[in-house]
Amino acid sequence: MTERPRAAGSDFAELNRRINAAGLLRRRPGYYAVRLSLVSLALIGGWAAFFLVGASWWTLAVAVFLAVVFAQTALVAHDLAHRQVFRTNRPSSRAGLIAGNLAIGMSYGYWMDKHTKHHANPNHDDLDPDVGPGVLVWSREQARGKGFLTKHQAWFFFPLLTLLGISLKKDSVRALLNGTVKRPRAEWLLLGAHVVFYVAALLLVLSPLQALAFLVVHQALFGVYLGMTFAPNHKGMPHPDGTEDFFRKQVLTSRNVRGGWLTDAALGGLNYQIEHHLFPAMPTPNLRKAQPIVRDYCAEIGVPYEMTGLIDSYRQALSHLHEVGTDLRSGNAKA
Repeated sequence: MTERPRAAGSDFAELNRRINAAGLLRRRPGYYAVRLSLVSLALIGGWAAFFLVGASWWTLAVAVFLAVVFAQTALVAHDLAHRQVFRTNRPSSRAGLIAGNLAIGMSYGYWMDKHTKHHANPNHDDLDPDVGPGVLVWSREQARGKGFLTKHQAWFFFPLLTLLGISLKKDSVRALLNGTVKRPRAEWLLLGAHVVFYVAALLLVLSPLQALAFLVVHQALFGVYLGMTFAPNHKGMPHPDGTEDFFRKQVLTSRNVRGGWLTDAALGGLNYQIEHHLFPAMPTPNLRKAQPIVRDYCAEIGVPYEMTGLIDSYRQALSHLHEVGTDLRSGNAKA
């Protein structure tokens, strides 16, 4: 695909004009009133079921349900962070603290700071914390000197997602201790309230073995579900070289996942990752309407637009992880 000649900065401005003309940046208070109500009721209902079922192995079914609800609550916190729900920062932050710290035990301030850096430089090896070197590495340069896990990291991807919920809590506490969040007192208070309620509920209602099983099932499935909502979006897509304008930096590093209303609900609208990165404040239900406008515009100006099925998106991400470890498996990587 050949790009047309362009004036710097003009392509996004034209797309922004078309999106605004379609009214797709307008707030959707009715949608969010329903969505937040349903998620809140599911969360309350899940814990009510936990206490009603009591000291029974059937509480593991409740753990599965609450894992899904926790992930959906995290997706609500994501929309709050982007001010899709409320126009101003104060109500967004307050609701975000309730959804993040109190409801699921994740520092809203820590996650918001991390996610803001990701949006500014998606897939950038040095500036995007989501692709920084860690347990998993996302480039051959980062893989140098690594060991067995990196060699075969594609096989460990989904098992490692079971630890994501615990990892978020650990990183949240670390951020609070480092003083990198804006409202540390409120964050500590709400995060502490979550931990006290969660641990007390498990120990007072369940036997020690049942409590341990509930904790493992709940946190593991929460991590897997949450990780699976974010994994299709950028993993395996090109890394920017610094020459791209805003429009191309967001489009070329992102991948859309096709699907119907069930995919939209399960992934919280993140399946429209290209549109979300171009217009992060756009309400979730408007992303589906923006998608054909953005796709057609990309075709018009000759910019590649990646969209694939859900299973294929995971295949591409895993293939990229496997490729990163190629030099290690062949013995060519140097420390």
